Amino acid sequence: MFTDIEGYTAIMQQNEQQALALKNRHRDVLQRYHQQYHGRIVQYYGDGALSMFQSAVNAVECALAMQLAYRQAPLVPVRIGLHMGDVVLDEEQLFGDGVNLASRVESLGVAGSVLISDKIRDEVLNHPNVRTYSVGAYQFKNVERKVEVFALDHEGLVKPAPNSLSGKTEEKKKPDLRTAKRPPPKSIAVLPLVNMSNDPEQQYFSDGIAEEIINSLSNLKDLKVAGRASSLRFDRRNVDLREVGEKLGVSTVLEGSVRKQGERFRITVQLTKVEDGFHIWSERYDGDMHDIFAVQDQIATEITEKMKVTLLGKGRSKIRKTSTHNAEAYELYLKGRFYLNRRGTYIITGIKFLEQAIKLDPDFALAHAEYADANLMAGLYGLVPPNKVMLKAKQSAEKALKLNPMLCETYCALGSYYCYVWDLPEAERHFLKSLELNPSYAPAHVRYGLNYLAWMKGNFAKAEEHGRKAIKLEPLSAICFGIYAQILHTAGKFGEALEACKTGLELDSNSFLCLLYEGYSYLFMKQYEKALACFERLMVLSGRHNFVHGALIMTLSKMGDLERARLELSNLKERAEREYIVCTVIGIAAGWVNDSLDEAFHYFERGYREHDPLLVSLKHEHWVSDAVRADPRYQKLLEKMNSPNLLRSQRK
Repeated sequence: MFTDIEGYTAIMQQNEQQALALKNRHRDVLQRYHQQYHGRIVQYYGDGALSMFQSAVNAVECALAMQLAYRQAPLVPVRIGLHMGDVVLDEEQLFGDGVNLASRVESLGVAGSVLISDKIRDEVLNHPNVRTYSVGAYQFKNVERKVEVFALDHEGLVKPAPNSLSGKTEEKKKPDLRTAKRPPPKSIAVLPLVNMSNDPEQQYFSDGIAEEIINSLSNLKDLKVAGRASSLRFDRRNVDLREVGEKLGVSTVLEGSVRKQGERFRITVQLTKVEDGFHIWSERYDGDMHDIFAVQDQIATEITEKMKVTLLGKGRSKIRKTSTHNAEAYELYLKGRFYLNRRGTYIITGIKFLEQAIKLDPDFALAHAEYADANLMAGLYGLVPPNKVMLKAKQSAEKALKLNPMLCETYCALGSYYCYVWDLPEAERHFLKSLELNPSYAPAHVRYGLNYLAWMKGNFAKAEEHGRKAIKLEPLSAICFGIYAQILHTAGKFGEALEACKTGLELDSNSFLCLLYEGYSYLFMKQYEKALACFERLMVLSGRHNFVHGALIMTLSKMGDLERARLELSNLKERAEREYIVCTVIGIAAGWVNDSLDEAFHYFERGYREHDPLLVSLKHEHWVSDAVRADPRYQKLLEKMNSPNLLRSQRK
């Protein structure tokens, strides 16, 4: 038997005390039931454990009792997998094919379920107290035969859908949104440069250099450049260039390393053909930090020349140059970008670094553009009250435009801003300008698709088109798949939204958006037990994020458990007295729980006064209850969101 806590690393990053408490509870339950069912715990490893039994029936009954215990508060999101076979026990270590296959069965696991191999199922088939159903046959890595896997079918357990699981299996060769034809000859992926400095904290500098080279090259219309989010996913030290070419649809790859010591740096890069590994070009650059901007431009120019991209005077000027010559401000900007890319509460850390960069160089256009976007994200995800950051975002974006009117990032940020203040013409104008400047900028496609086309206009076909474009540009970005799932969900395509989430979770098992909309997809497909399991698990993983808390309340209401739903709503309102909770989330939840809708509209009005970005979703998203939509105040609220008076006040 293998067990482990799902998403433990993410929980540890959010709250170490909570993570340690979960690990202790995991072990307490494990030890108690192994003693009862005569199992032997062979090895603990981090957040998991390996154990053995002399009886398959005892092992399955132990797993069932444990999982039911883990499902009680405080919930522990545990995966359990079992297989039987010959093993070797050597000095307290367990080896053999039986162990390996048990590990693979557990890798398919969904927190709250118990998975067993076909051999285990044959042993327990005639035991009436053990009920199972098939979840499909899987070809595990380094296993000759396909293994049929079964899940325990008992009340209180999570029951995975058949043929829906992923883990340590051979990759399926199936077409999807990321499938590309033969890559064009003028195409490149810039991989994250290896940090050769003694200080691992300098990784932000290595990643930042790679991102800036990507940004410089992405403005060239003759050159296809793989998106930065997808490129940065590859292992820096052990990369298979053929895999890079296949997954990103490129014919060449730029890789290299950065060594930074004090104010001195050395950058080594090489350009390689994916097909045969032929080195087209390599170079080494040494310099001081004040040279870094010239080096970035030089690398980008040399790449284009080596790839025979025609760059006449007009084309050459399109290589984007970093908009500062202050080395310290640039380092702070790179640190800000590094933390923003990690999302979650790291957004606040990123904002602080960007503020420092702007303070050192008030004319740093890129820092202003990134600062605008960071504040919008902080407001959208409920990290801070939106009325405290929306004006900052607008002012910084407008400053960036004055300094450099050719940055696609600035127009994208302003497009989002005008969506959140309900100015449709201005929102569309800025999104389209962003895409005109850089048609390969994936964030503009997904934000235009979700915020404007789906949430504001209800033009779902065009919104989906932009979502698919973003995925082709960033085929390894879980964020793009998560936002595409939001678009599909708003359109009522819950099954397709679920598939998008699952693909995103293959790329990043801790993706907040994909986990959230996986739960929403199950909820509106009326698979309530699965939805409840998703949201209960995500409550733990996200540190009780208010978006998830609201979704949990909605799920309990739809399941008819109004007593617990009211209790959770009361808890959410109590949290709002101690910390910032998005008003619209409370209003949506109240609309499902309360017979009187006064409380729901009270919170919607508060959200309106705070300029809550989530309010934009009320027009078309399915999480608005029928009772709220039928109330005359609902239509009045939508009309008020288009008020010219409000728009004038926002433009001041």
